[in-house]
Amino acid sequence: MKGKITMIIPKRLIFVLLITLACTSFGNLELLGDLPNSLKEVSAAERIPHSDLIWVIEDSGNDNVLFGITQKGDIKKGIEITNAQNKDWEELTSDKYGNIYIGDFGNNNKKRTSFKIYKVKQQDLNKKQATAEVISFKLPFIEEPHDFEAFFLHENSLYLVTKENKGFTLFTLPNTIGQHEAKFIEHFQLEGKDTKITAADISENGATVVLLNHKRVWKFSNYKLPKFFDGNIEKLSFKHNSQKEGVCFMNDSTLIITDERSGHDGGNIYGFNLNNPN
Repeated sequence: MKGKITMIIPKRLIFVLLITLACTSFGNLELLGDLPNSLKEVSAAERIPHSDLIWVIEDSGNDNVLFGITQKGDIKKGIEITNAQNKDWEELTSDKYGNIYIGDFGNNNKKRTSFKIYKVKQQDLNKKQATAEVISFKLPFIEEPHDFEAFFLHENSLYLVTKENKGFTLFTLPNTIGQHEAKFIEHFQLEGKDTKITAADISENGATVVLLNHKRVWKFSNYKLPKFFDGNIEKLSFKHNSQKEGVCFMNDSTLIITDERSGHDGGNIYGFNLNNPN
């Protein structure tokens, strides 16, 4: 009886083949990396100037820790925010100085009446622990309770986007430490189904705002803030459905997107080309 011939395939080649096969199932998203199993509920993603790290957080019930990871998903930094509780951390944004802002404003049950944004200074991002500055806010008295999962910072104003069916409400408040009442800007109606906004970001040049949900991004351009939705609007579908919760600009035309892990699905880092989404 003739012996069997066994082919030994190098591990690196296996990895490349698996990545190549996996890419075919992500629609027009480019798979960049895999989030570590220890981060199951990543709810935001943000980049700061002069750094290749992607900063992420987990949402309610998880530790009050800000993580810095690579595009491949390797954890390089973990910073405990000592004066914060993760009541419902949902979003990250940053300023031109490299300070990072954590939005603790999730409100799924619509019972919260006050919200917090934690400002982590750039010089503390190399530490294992940091004490954040706090921006607190409430909604105007005439407003009904709202749930937030998205905000961004532009020209020293914070813009907060609600998570609603068929549209969103935009509020703004100053980027100033202390207590504030958010200012109502406008309610905007989105076309189609599945329109709940889970994250937002603005490009470094201030020319583009994106709003994210599980299936698509809305790209806003040629606007005049605070009403950024008065300009051009493009609805860009991913051809892929997962619980996408984090978005940030890699550059002025490319997004980084993260999704939460659900069983064997999700838990990834993706790239998305805004100018060539197909």
